[in-house]
Amino acid sequence: MNAHASAARAERTQPVHIGDHLREWRQRRHLSQLDLAGDAEISARHLSFVETGRAAPSREMVLKLAERLEVPLRERNVLLVAAGFAPAFPQRSLDDPALKSARQAIDLVLKAHEPNPALAYDRHWNLVTANRMVAPLLEGLPPHLLGQPFNILRLAFHPEGLAPRTVNLAEWSAHLLERLHRQCEATADPELLKLYQELKAYRMPARSGPVSADNVAIPFKLRRNGDVLSFISTTMVFGTPVDITLQELALETFFPADDLTAERMRQIAANLT
Repeated sequence: MNAHASAARAERTQPVHIGDHLREWRQRRHLSQLDLAGDAEISARHLSFVETGRAAPSREMVLKLAERLEVPLRERNVLLVAAGFAPAFPQRSLDDPALKSARQAIDLVLKAHEPNPALAYDRHWNLVTANRMVAPLLEGLPPHLLGQPFNILRLAFHPEGLAPRTVNLAEWSAHLLERLHRQCEATADPELLKLYQELKAYRMPARSGPVSADNVAIPFKLRRNGDVLSFISTTMVFGTPVDITLQELALETFFPADDLTAERMRQIAANLT
């Protein structure tokens, strides 16, 4: 299912019965009833009865089916409520004492990554926190793009944002849009679908050709003070979250792709101390 089809589905009336929810997630994962029933170790007949409302699943079955369907924790709560059960997964603020160790881990990663930029963002690509090396790369951008919520993807695509400064805008924007597309496919999140359509509306240059075989990754090339800074990025997530906030949080770390970028970042860091 492409993002356009996902958007059309999201605009329709949301399912209210547990069977409707399960059928939509099964179809989103391109699984037959037989496939899902086999994975969940139940009969296809029973799964069919659940989807059509002729049988009511237990709490354990809802959670098991949701796990096999790789349903995000936020949506697993929706499934549980639709089936008549209480939500199972909390959503806490990062300032909550229960997430103290997770917040410390995030701060440690961001700090340890200096003098290179790193940041954390939520499921809608809104900035949560960043190390001190990010702000110098955003100097001169209009305040309305840096206010709350600070959306990283919107900043990358906006003509008043980083788009005019991005040397390889065609390749970088296509890479980001593809990542967002995959996220839309996986979650069917209405806000992400809206963001995807918004970003697609920006006029981006077309790719001149395939990515060079000499590249090991698509770099982010940013023009700054007469230099072209080149970065490759990695994305980190918490491996075994049972809290919604943690599952939806991602850390993006940028590494210098050449010696010039490494030297310039060291110089920027020295000027910040």
